[in-house]
Amino acid sequence: MPSIDDRPFNEALAPQVAQRGAYLVQVGNCAACHTARGGFPFAGGKGIDTSFGTVFTSNITSDKLTGIGAWSAADFWQAMHHGRSRDGRLLYPAFPYTEYTRITRDDTDAMFAYLLSVQPVQQTNRPHALKFPYNTQAALAVWRALFFSPEPFEPLKQQSDEWNRGSYLVKGLGHCQACHAPRNVFGATQSKLGLSGGLIPMQNWYAPSLSSPVEAGLQDWPMEDIMQLFKTGKTAHSSTLGPMAEVVFSSTQHLNQKDLRAIAHFLKELPRQENAKEDRKLSTTEGQQIGQSLYLNQCAQCHGDHGEGRGDYPALAGNRTVIMNSSVNLVRIILSGGFAPTTEGNPRPYGMPPFGHTLSDSEVTAVATYVRNAWGHKAGAVMPLDVQKTR
Repeated sequence: MPSIDDRPFNEALAPQVAQRGAYLVQVGNCAACHTARGGFPFAGGKGIDTSFGTVFTSNITSDKLTGIGAWSAADFWQAMHHGRSRDGRLLYPAFPYTEYTRITRDDTDAMFAYLLSVQPVQQTNRPHALKFPYNTQAALAVWRALFFSPEPFEPLKQQSDEWNRGSYLVKGLGHCQACHAPRNVFGATQSKLGLSGGLIPMQNWYAPSLSSPVEAGLQDWPMEDIMQLFKTGKTAHSSTLGPMAEVVFSSTQHLNQKDLRAIAHFLKELPRQENAKEDRKLSTTEGQQIGQSLYLNQCAQCHGDHGEGRGDYPALAGNRTVIMNSSVNLVRIILSGGFAPTTEGNPRPYGMPPFGHTLSDSEVTAVATYVRNAWGHKAGAVMPLDVQKTR
């Protein structure tokens, strides 16, 4: 009797499961990485910058020479669950098989059936541009021995079906931990810390903790607000920006209501995690005066004189992006602007223009520090070096 790893794939069932596979591929946000800017869908070639060099994504169209058209469902399962290519080569974890390993065989079969229906594109995979010794299979084997082992999803019997479905989507197909978990010096997610937040490598965005109420924890939110945020990218008191806006645009806005509710249920039930107290850097009176002047001249028209927000522009008073320990996202938004995703529920989103070309590092420092300490806030001052790093 074949094992679950090598059981045959019923090609006759492919048309029936491909539609479900299309949904799962979208939930997994596969196109976001496997489609280069201006390229064909799923044809690969997009460079993903890491601390160890650049990894180029592979062609996963149905082309038999350069894509996965000659693969079997077992080959695809091996890549998703074990992180190994068809020829046995170890895959780099820029492809998040460390999370995809939890996807069930039925779901990988459905995803494979859909990808076989994707228009074939003959495009040879680009070789990775990694530094030595990270470009060797031996180094990757050591990394895997230390930080990876295949892990099928195991539902918890004491939890409801809805909670388990949410857990499966968040921990597996949605691979949320790939961004929302801290990484060690070897680039591995520190799984024991769960969804406790971390700086996204090479992107200069901080993915806030989903377990901390002072960062992005949703434990106190109504279910409907959580579902609306993932469906439209915006609620009355918050919006998604940066990499999360891209996730909403490409992936979560397409979730069905059942899965949206399951994710909301799971995130609401995450154990609360208290953040370590910040070693607060105090701002000077002069700095606050400069920051206030800049705020009133540049920001108050949209965000209000007292940070109360106006119309579709969010309040800054009490805003978690403003006052959480990490100031990376606040500085990034001031420099580069902030844009919510275009979604069916929010087809004409309001955005914030960039100020990096008009404000100096010292001015960004002053205005960021001001909003972190105005209106009753008691967050740490932003330092000029923080702005330089983010710029």
